Amino acid sequence: MLIFRLPDSDVFHTLEASQEKLVSFVSFDTKTVLDFKGTIKAISIEAIESQNISPKSKSQLIEIAKETQESYALKISQAKDFIEKNELKKLVLSRRKLLMYLDIDSEKKLSLTKSFLKFCDSYPSAFCYLFEKNGEIWMGGFSEVLGKFDKRNNSFQTMSLAGTLPLDESWTDKEIEEQKAVTEYIQSILRKFSSNLKVSSTKDLISGNIKHLKTDFSAEISPESLDKIISELHPTPAVCGFPKELCAQGIKSIEHFNREFYAGYIKVETEDFIYYFVNLRCASFFKNYAFLFVGGGITLKSDAEKEWQETELKSMAIQNNLVFE
Repeated sequence: MLIFRLPDSDVFHTLEASQEKLVSFVSFDTKTVLDFKGTIKAISIEAIESQNISPKSKSQLIEIAKETQESYALKISQAKDFIEKNELKKLVLSRRKLLMYLDIDSEKKLSLTKSFLKFCDSYPSAFCYLFEKNGEIWMGGFSEVLGKFDKRNNSFQTMSLAGTLPLDESWTDKEIEEQKAVTEYIQSILRKFSSNLKVSSTKDLISGNIKHLKTDFSAEISPESLDKIISELHPTPAVCGFPKELCAQGIKSIEHFNREFYAGYIKVETEDFIYYFVNLRCASFFKNYAFLFVGGGITLKSDAEKEWQETELKSMAIQNNLVFE
């Protein structure tokens, strides 16, 4: 079962059984690909609400570790050591936040379909999804586009999105430098595949209770180079760091958990477009708890307290939209 909504749309979609492979979820390390086959068709809100999605219990073999502010601060310190030792600009560190439903309301049951619809209402310009497959349930929504390819004219669009602050705060050198590194990285890749690259000015992107810095890119490319561009872009410095191979090693040695689909991407193919969305604001759901995945760019200027608050703010995107009844 898969339900999704494209950005800036009020139409929900699902897949009707067929052998077409139109939606794929790719994990951060690209080792896991979850394919959903079927023809894309519209689905009503009433039909979504009538779906019965019940989270399963989690395997006893998987340890539930509750991240604390102190343990996260230690990881930030390790990340800074890694940055300094390898002369990096930044490393993106993530958290897997454990949310026990009993902490919220022990009398009521989580409605995933109503949570999904409320989440969509809160983020109208985001790509949002809810799926259940192979005993796994994930929900997410985000505005970051890894790529959008127009089959009609071979134009490719992507964006550089980085830096995070609450809406009422002003940008500092830390966020500006962080976003600039992502912009330069994407430019260097696209120039290899296109001679007519267009780059926008950098603007604020409002996302619920936070804002990011965003630069847009567009270029004409050959359809044959699309997969190569995506494989070079992923993971971007916004979810990993640069150079990505070295940063991915650092992430593995510091985080100590599998990011799974968090910071991976979702490929959606329609008649005219192929979309690639970065899977950022997301969570996996189980019987009595969920894991909310969040992260942030760490630089030598990072403050552990501020980084914790940033990840807490990001986790509220899903937490504040959960519906119990």
